[in-house]
Amino acid sequence: MLGVLRSLSNFLCHRFRLRALRAVGIGRRWSSGAAAVKRNGPVARTGDAVTRKTATHLRLHVEENPRAKHPQLDEIRSLQRLCDAFQHVTGWSMQCRRGGSTASHAVWSRSIGEAAGAERCEVSLDPGSEFSAGTRLFDEGCEQDTAQELAASIADLLQELQQTRSALWQREAELAVGIPVTPHPDEQAHLAERLESVLKAGAQAVGCQAAAVYLLDEATRKLKLRSCWGLPRSRFVDPPRSLRGAAADLEALVGHAVILRDTELLPHWQIPEEFRSAVCVPVSSPTTPFGTLWMFCDRRRDFSLEETNLIEIVAGRIAADLERAVLLSQTLQLRSLARQLTHAAQWQQHRLPRIKPLLPGWDLSGWTAQAGALGGDFHDWLVLCGGQLAVAVGDSQGKMFESGLTTATLHTALRAHAAYPHAAQQLAERINETLWTASVGDQFASLFYATIQPETGAVESVAAGHVYAAVVGESSVRTLAAAETLPLGTQPDSDYVATTDQLQRGETLVVVSEGVHRALRGARERVLWRLFQANRGLDADALIRKARAFLDHPSRDQGADDQTILVVKRLPTS
Repeated sequence: MLGVLRSLSNFLCHRFRLRALRAVGIGRRWSSGAAAVKRNGPVARTGDAVTRKTATHLRLHVEENPRAKHPQLDEIRSLQRLCDAFQHVTGWSMQCRRGGSTASHAVWSRSIGEAAGAERCEVSLDPGSEFSAGTRLFDEGCEQDTAQELAASIADLLQELQQTRSALWQREAELAVGIPVTPHPDEQAHLAERLESVLKAGAQAVGCQAAAVYLLDEATRKLKLRSCWGLPRSRFVDPPRSLRGAAADLEALVGHAVILRDTELLPHWQIPEEFRSAVCVPVSSPTTPFGTLWMFCDRRRDFSLEETNLIEIVAGRIAADLERAVLLSQTLQLRSLARQLTHAAQWQQHRLPRIKPLLPGWDLSGWTAQAGALGGDFHDWLVLCGGQLAVAVGDSQGKMFESGLTTATLHTALRAHAAYPHAAQQLAERINETLWTASVGDQFASLFYATIQPETGAVESVAAGHVYAAVVGESSVRTLAAAETLPLGTQPDSDYVATTDQLQRGETLVVVSEGVHRALRGARERVLWRLFQANRGLDADALIRKARAFLDHPSRDQGADDQTILVVKRLPTS
């Protein structure tokens, strides 16, 4: 938009010239549909054009956006009957007036409608002078306090009804944009034909012989012909027009309709084609100017208010078609991106283990839920070449795509390094070096890795970053990983300390990622360990379901984090 602002600043000098033209009677400004014409004044010279006092060669149509008309109280058909019934029962007159014009003799009033965004209305109460005492339901009528309380209750109901109607009015407009955008088989040719047909219909409707649409370039410094009717096709190969000095186009981009009755007398307005009269209106969305629409006529003539409004409607139709084309292009791109994202999420989900290793006396289960389509969490298990059981929980840091790619790298590095003889500490250091050398220092991940001897239950584990693990027994919980250490990929020479433990029969190793830790921070995490203790007789899959139900409880404070739970249970009997 810098080009538009720069051109508008250069256009200020032309504004003084326009003011001089209006002073001598050649300008007319419309405001809210009312025309004011000046036809007096001496002869003035502006540029190369000499205009006489009876000439009106230039006219500007200034469009003002009308105030949005919300549903009003006078649209309630039964409101007058309610007021009549109120007076018949109470003897007091209740009136609903628009704009807050409360009567001077009113003893009570309340404003309604402001909260709903509608025009302010007043519900007032005054002694009923129009009805005689014989028309009252009760001879004595009601006391003023009773009538005011009843009127206040009715005003509250009207306020609620007004808010409901206004909300419905807004929602219906929002639902109107839910129409799906579908592409045409030959969308580009279809758009060109549609724009030309719109220009042709609009020009013929106002008696013009040609029409053209000029759109701004990306730098907003030039106007390029994008569609036309009644002009030679060779115009499309012409270079774009400079916005600087294009007075009529600048005036239109400000939001005005410029009507040139005699272009020969106004050459400084930079009419793009040689026609005797022309109209220039903006082509824009409610927030963004796209360019200008020109209508050309081969004779000197005037354009009425109805014709100008019709040309602006044509410009609005062209803007809608252009926005539809942009929206369609973005929709197709988003659909393609959504399909690719779905395939990537399925690929990531399929990499999680599904088949449990056949190890007598052991039961495993895992669950990973990503916050988005892609995520940074994973769990895995495998049997090493020496017969040991290896389990892992990983958690990569970053946004959705970044964490998903880092997770794929981490998971692949884990599988590759685990294929060679290793200790838990060695594996963590090798993966850390892999992440460090394979990135520019912006890939960080947390990992819990443990090797288990199936015969003895001996556990050797290492933790890096933000992962949490504990061995849950019948009466105790032994923590294996609770203190946060440096994540993988932070620095190339990080040292990770391995810990050892013994998993007894009936005990369960539980590993959770940072997302679960955040959801159950503090005392609530200890409740999770007690949950595993209380249900130690269930198998690993049932324990996972219990933990998921505990996480999904409405009273838990869950954030948008990836979550992983891994359960390794040594059965009481082999």
